[in-house]
Amino acid sequence: MAFEEKELILQVSKGNEHAFSLLFRQYHLHLATFVYKLTDSYELTEEIVQDVFLKIWTNRTQLTAVKNFKAYLFTVSKNHSLNCLKQAVKEKAVRQHWKHEHSRLFSEDELTNYHLLLDQAIDTLPPQQQRVYLLSKHEHLKYAEIADRMGISKETVKSYLKLATSTVISYLKKHIYLLLFLLIKIKF
Repeated sequence: MAFEEKELILQVSKGNEHAFSLLFRQYHLHLATFVYKLTDSYELTEEIVQDVFLKIWTNRTQLTAVKNFKAYLFTVSKNHSLNCLKQAVKEKAVRQHWKHEHSRLFSEDELTNYHLLLDQAIDTLPPQQQRVYLLSKHEHLKYAEIADRMGISKETVKSYLKLATSTVISYLKKHIYLLLFLLIKIKF
């Protein structure tokens, strides 16, 4: 088995996609189980495992220097998992802080105007992007749940959500002066 693995790694390092597919199949389940124990999230586990294998493929020419591939794979996975968890904690803290500050800084009328502007931004989205955005942001569904509900792939969900978020942010930036005017008008 060790010789077969070394040969497999050598073939992957040379760009052999079939060998990479075999390597993926050999380790995918074990790696996913390991990562899930760290993250306790199916969605995050799948994302991390895909990222790790993408990193392996991207850096495949350096694989021949790896002495113990299994240890390398699990170390890379552990580090990437911990980084993702740290990022998630930071994002959650920022969201909570923003919510707290947001609720202190703005009156009900100001929040209503902001939400009206946000609704207008969402209305500009193409139907599929709009549905993905609303299912993600309003119903708090995960990529897999949105994909199942809409009958599209998780990658398509990810892509639509990225485009939709970018469009909404751009719209809000373009119309922020109108929002500021409304906020000032309400105050006086």
